[in-house]
Amino acid sequence: MSSSADPADAVLIARVLAGDDRQAFAALVRRHQSPVRNLLRRLTAGQHALADDLAQETFLQAWRKLGQFRADAQFSTWLHRIATNAYLQYLRARRIELSLDEIPAIAADAVDDEVPDADLQLDMARAFAVLSPAERAALLQCYHLDMSHEEAAAALRCPIGTLKSHIARGKQKLKACLQAWELAP
Repeated sequence: MSSSADPADAVLIARVLAGDDRQAFAALVRRHQSPVRNLLRRLTAGQHALADDLAQETFLQAWRKLGQFRADAQFSTWLHRIATNAYLQYLRARRIELSLDEIPAIAADAVDDEVPDADLQLDMARAFAVLSPAERAALLQCYHLDMSHEEAAAALRCPIGTLKSHIARGKQKLKACLQAWELAP
């Protein structure tokens, strides 16, 4: 493993690979489950049960494929790639694509707690739900998970140019949906 992986993660990964250490893997799950679930909740536009199911699938895949982790990126980046792929596979299996004409109503408890204004939270959640899955995933990787474009492109397995296009289109859509807030005092 290279030095890119978090040393604590690297030790746990080595223990799992060396002896099928389920306690070490459980420690990795505890450490990373909240960020993975948060990513999936945002990707699924606040569908908690679906996000939790996809998180479980993410960690099952991680367990099965841990030997393929090359540590050329952070373990969390690798997990986010698996989670994003699980979400995209879910969409492909059901042929789901949100259009601009379909803005789902999202429960107030499904939005981010960091923003103090409930109206803004709800509008942000609705605006985010308008984005295509690829736009939503690109914005989440770069802005919520604070990944560089290179890291996000690697996590989403797309060229950097494509990632930047998804980000630009997503930001345009968000700006259009939230323009009333721009005028607010």
